[in-house]
Amino acid sequence: MRCDFTLFFLIISSFIYSQNKIVIEGLILDEYNYNVPYAAVGILSKNLGTSSNDEGAFYFLATNNELDDILEISSIGYKTFEISVKDFLSLEDKKIVLEENVTILSDVLVKSNEDYVKLAIKNLKNSTLSKPHQLKILYRRWSVEDNICRYYVEHFMNVIDRGPSSYISNFNIVQTRNSAEYRFVKKEQDVHAVKYMEAQNPLRKGVNVRSYKWKKIGVSNYDGEDVIILEGKGLDVRGNNRTLKLFIGFDSYSIYKLEMTKVPLNAKSMDVIYVYKKNSEGKLYLSYHNREYKTEAKVTDRIKNLLIRSAKKPREYIPMAFRHEVFVIGVEQDKKKFDNSGITGQMDMTLFKITHNMNFWKNISLPPETKFYKKNVSELESLFGVPIETQFQYSN
Repeated sequence: MRCDFTLFFLIISSFIYSQNKIVIEGLILDEYNYNVPYAAVGILSKNLGTSSNDEGAFYFLATNNELDDILEISSIGYKTFEISVKDFLSLEDKKIVLEENVTILSDVLVKSNEDYVKLAIKNLKNSTLSKPHQLKILYRRWSVEDNICRYYVEHFMNVIDRGPSSYISNFNIVQTRNSAEYRFVKKEQDVHAVKYMEAQNPLRKGVNVRSYKWKKIGVSNYDGEDVIILEGKGLDVRGNNRTLKLFIGFDSYSIYKLEMTKVPLNAKSMDVIYVYKKNSEGKLYLSYHNREYKTEAKVTDRIKNLLIRSAKKPREYIPMAFRHEVFVIGVEQDKKKFDNSGITGQMDMTLFKITHNMNFWKNISLPPETKFYKKNVSELESLFGVPIETQFQYSN
């Protein structure tokens, strides 16, 4: 009898939980019907939300308590769009059209390009969420060997951060899942990939502004503020060629977006994007991140033979890469509400072992698939024609 009651209670609790959840999903377009990528989408008053993917699609979960709140959509180059959650849900066609915000910023700037960068770097602690906060992160990594994806691992994790002016202080892995294992070399990282995400951000390490030649390559706007787009080219402390592009608020000196390309002398290369969004107080925190690190690895004779292709000779080295994609799907600023469940440790993502929970992945705010995601998964599935969901089912 007690067992029956417990089962009944769980069913009712699950029903109430599911009834209280609201799916907020749609598509963001501009006036010319082009998709708007990486827009900040959310309910600022509750710090709920996500980013649109590279095709303008977005998806996140809210509750009935947010029906009367305002859904806000902001993107560089467009006027901020606002609508109540209730009105958005009543739309038959959930397409949001953003109006272009024409910038009238003069070509003649009061300060030099270098001065704007210096002020933006100096202002990081003030413009970003610099007090400890917990980011709910979906971290995806693809392992590439011989120019094709051969392994995929995904972590849902909580990361305690203090913004780009400081460092990540802690993280814990809540859930993991991975694809089938098709790798030959199985290269591993010394620490969790989130630490490399931190290390590769030039804002965290400090930008030697004078080591770059800066030029203004455009102007735009974000959430009602004019934005200057500055590009710097130069060498880092190790002699690597680097191009750094910063989207800086004209009045606030906030850095809304960062793009970087690095070509080291040892033939490795890296392309990086960091996108930031505002919280309810106007402070910026990480919203989206994407990077690809290319390198090569020496292989054994056995692997050489396995990798031989028609009309090609075996090689001593094969190209390798790690492709990363990160969505921040929530932020918690109240320390008392930080989620400390899960496990932590400094090791490669593949070495974290947590019992796979299929229901967990069905009930979180998974973002719509990006072109980047589709490309990588398509390569992975093509190896033996096994869908990624089937690989998740049998590999976890």
